[in-house]
Amino acid sequence: MFDHVFKPCDIGALTVPHRIVMGAMHLNLETLDDGGAALAAFYTERVRGGAGLIVTGGTAVNGAGAGGPGYGVLDDEDHRSVLRRAARAVHDADGLVALQLFHAGRYALPGEHGSTPLAPSAVYSRFSRTVPRAMTEEEITGTVADFARAARTARELGFDAVEVMGSEGYLLNQFTAPLTNRRSDRWGGDAEGRRRLPVEVLRAVRAAVGTAFPVLFRMSGADLVTDGTPWQETAALAVALAEAGADALAVGIGWHESPVPTVQAQVPPGTWAGYAEGVKRALRGAGHGELPVIASNRFNRIAQAEEALARGDIDLVAMARPFLADAAVVGKSRAGRDASVDLCIACNEACIDRSFGTERVSCLVNPRAGYEREFPRLPARSSLTYRGRYAVIGAGLAGLEAARTLAGLGHEVEVYEAADEPGGQFRMAARVPGKADFGETVRRRVRELAELRVPLHLGHRVGAGDVHLLRTMDGVIVATGVRPRRPELPGLALPHVLDYPRAFADPDALGPRIAIIGGGGIAVDLAHLLTGRSSTAPTREEFLASHAFTTSSRTTPVAGTSGRPAETPRRVTVMRRSGRIGAGIGPSTRWVVMEELRAAGVRLLTDIAYQEITRDGVIVVGADGNRQLVDADHVVLATGQESERDVVATLHRAGVPFETAGGAAGTDGLNAVRATAQGLRAAHRIARNPAPRAKRHAPSSPARPQR
Repeated sequence: MFDHVFKPCDIGALTVPHRIVMGAMHLNLETLDDGGAALAAFYTERVRGGAGLIVTGGTAVNGAGAGGPGYGVLDDEDHRSVLRRAARAVHDADGLVALQLFHAGRYALPGEHGSTPLAPSAVYSRFSRTVPRAMTEEEITGTVADFARAARTARELGFDAVEVMGSEGYLLNQFTAPLTNRRSDRWGGDAEGRRRLPVEVLRAVRAAVGTAFPVLFRMSGADLVTDGTPWQETAALAVALAEAGADALAVGIGWHESPVPTVQAQVPPGTWAGYAEGVKRALRGAGHGELPVIASNRFNRIAQAEEALARGDIDLVAMARPFLADAAVVGKSRAGRDASVDLCIACNEACIDRSFGTERVSCLVNPRAGYEREFPRLPARSSLTYRGRYAVIGAGLAGLEAARTLAGLGHEVEVYEAADEPGGQFRMAARVPGKADFGETVRRRVRELAELRVPLHLGHRVGAGDVHLLRTMDGVIVATGVRPRRPELPGLALPHVLDYPRAFADPDALGPRIAIIGGGGIAVDLAHLLTGRSSTAPTREEFLASHAFTTSSRTTPVAGTSGRPAETPRRVTVMRRSGRIGAGIGPSTRWVVMEELRAAGVRLLTDIAYQEITRDGVIVVGADGNRQLVDADHVVLATGQESERDVVATLHRAGVPFETAGGAAGTDGLNAVRATAQGLRAAHRIARNPAPRAKRHAPSSPARPQR
């Protein structure tokens, strides 16, 4: 099934077992005060799941190069100890690991390590929100030496290879782009000068580690910013890197300042492979066709990597976030169980968004990611002193996570869901254009429960008539979710007013003019649904065309003249009393979805007061005190949620210990990331100290509920 993916490949003197590279991810595990235990556990689980070559998150080659407080610096002895432990753990699990050598340049945060960020030239960075300081000649040559010393240290620490980070808008990439390199000395001025620093760094690294130690270089295939590195200079850089001794070229895409999304759910998988293919063709044309080229960005299925490899213009595919979603993505696919892989849905909420701060990186669909030591995965029915019987009430994300966790720990579990379908509010998100994989997450979780022999009782609302059933359980997890909150507003009883679940269930029943009261993530998703075509993502060609590119499957995308999509026939207005619309959406995704709403002609109103709903729409008062009518055929309420906890009283009467998770645990700050994490934690808490049924108090003396 995967004839190309599972062929071994040589990267210099290193033979990797297959063509999937676990790409670099900054995890915020690197600087935890645990001696590197969490980082080692994270990598170990991925190797055991089938990862071949792992590339670590970036380690700064000097203090000025750190991307933030969660980045380790290689001249710190404590961090070297963490890295040594990580390399040893990977080898103990029979894996391979490369250390990424990193310098943030103008993307370093101001004040980190007590200095202004360094860059080729003093050009303002919208990412770090500062004007960096142009590097002196001495600082540039010193940085070259720091990369070389870091590579030598990596070899001494036991790593199998290094990857030099020269993509995604970090320091070496900044030197190649006219936008950020305005120097007139030998480190700038023309194309040869702009590529001098990355080439000199590679030469210095090669000299430091010798010819037998593999050196990968991650270069930018396309900066996707105005005055970024021209394609001709990108191709010339690839050739120069090959001649300077690179053992493989990994091709990254885009800068943090790019106006084009690169890794969000709105980007079709495999969109950017054309740039890596273009690099490979440039190498062939210069007589370096044997040099391995690694494609990356927005592959979330092994089958997509197989398709790209089969075209013959790349040699390997780097997948990063898919290893967060499922540590065994490679192993399951190799065993013919690719339908059981937990897919990365590119939500970015627990991974990329957290990586820019200090919170531990994890995953919405796999909340164990980054917490492998706290929540070890045990073989079913092993190490159990008591096999408990538990009920999970609610089959939304929190309930499904709790159920699979309990079953995976070897307990008997039954799930009860009041609706006729599992998935809770995630079912609604799955209908939004570009979010079809959200529904796949639910389907795969249900399939997993079936494999674990967990009964799923749909259309069963647990209530007072189920007391006898509940008393047969050792514990219950309440994951009953939320119900829509209705504001106090005149006109709510009018027939054209409906709550958001009804709008999601039958969007075609709504008229051409729709007013949405509320501006959170649900309102934004609904607006996308009402203005979009379907939950199916656009094709690669459609996406590139919508962002002013032209391409074919075998050519390198180049800037084109296509415009944005035409406005939709529907007139949708999203309103919020105060604050930004979509404020709860993660920062790496919000700008993308808001731009799509504007392109679709959605009207966005904030800083208003609602007066009443009439038959003609909604009357609001603006900050200037003027009244206006937002005309609408239908008015949809998306004004928040309330916890659904009616079953708690029944559990008290039954005297059964219980935990809550997801919406049932509270609605402040509620999102899908929190829901799945709470499902995981609730399952472990309730199973940690079991109180077998025969030893519990009689129902007349109910056990104290666990919240």
